Amino acid sequence: MRLRKVLKLLANLMKRNKEIENLPINFRHEKQYILINNLDSWEKLKDLSTKDINQIIVRSPLCTESRLIKIRAIATFIFFLNLTPQEGYLLLHCGVGSMKALSILNPHNLEKNIGRLERSLKIKMTEPINLIKIKHWISKAKILEDY
Repeated sequence: MRLRKVLKLLANLMKRNKEIENLPINFRHEKQYILINNLDSWEKLKDLSTKDINQIIVRSPLCTESRLIKIRAIATFIFFLNLTPQEGYLLLHCGVGSMKALSILNPHNLEKNIGRLERSLKIKMTEPINLIKIKHWISKAKILEDY
């Protein structure tokens, strides 16, 4: 029974690391740097400091600070809130760039913003984002902000 749990956990970790390879095309230079330099997990990416980001920019001039900060924010959402990368991208495009920003949002307003963004981009999430899920994200963000 334990072996099955360990194997399932390893499979999930491998899947999550594989998701890094599926970053959108606008992150292509950052993705290349991330994969070459073994920053191949969301946990490693969420721990990037401003100093680390500045060092990456010096080493790889095609990487930009703003995109690396966005990747760090997405990684933070994925790691702490257990979101999919697509949900993380969606939050970021709705103007939520940090756990603190998420923790102070009104769930109804965020749901409205997400719906508006989906309609304007003409996209449909495979698993719809409902108010219950948004409330869970916000409450989890509030708990994490208190620590």
